[in-house]
Amino acid sequence: MGSILKYKGYFTKIEYDVEDKILYGKIEGIKDLVTFESESAALVEQEFHKAVDDYLELCKELNQEPDKVYSGTFNVRVEPELHRAAAMEALKSGTTLNNTVEQALREYIERLHKTAKKAMSYSNVDLAAEPALLRDEDRK
Repeated sequence: MGSILKYKGYFTKIEYDVEDKILYGKIEGIKDLVTFESESAALVEQEFHKAVDDYLELCKELNQEPDKVYSGTFNVRVEPELHRAAAMEALKSGTTLNNTVEQALREYIERLHKTAKKAMSYSNVDLAAEPALLRDEDRK
């Protein structure tokens, strides 16, 4: 089993506690803290699904929107020299700093996926089933 699970658009990374001899995790990428655990590897995925379902049900009962896993907006702290270099490259390319950073991230993730596919196969995260990371215009 891979250590990363996906269910209803939510993700978790399964961890193992040696002292307590349990598998555990939390829903990643949301503001709320939602955790789960299992003594059985065979049942840990089911416990994750139950945690997600319980979270969604609680949000419904409280009449609040569940957190979206990732909004598409985040802040990155970099050295001023790197910030300046990226901004200058964007200016030279006639694009924005956001577009330049987004493209760099796309290329980095694509390179990682190519390397990972060669080195190992993912048993639980199907990269082919994920939305395409690169848009058609970015593949040129």
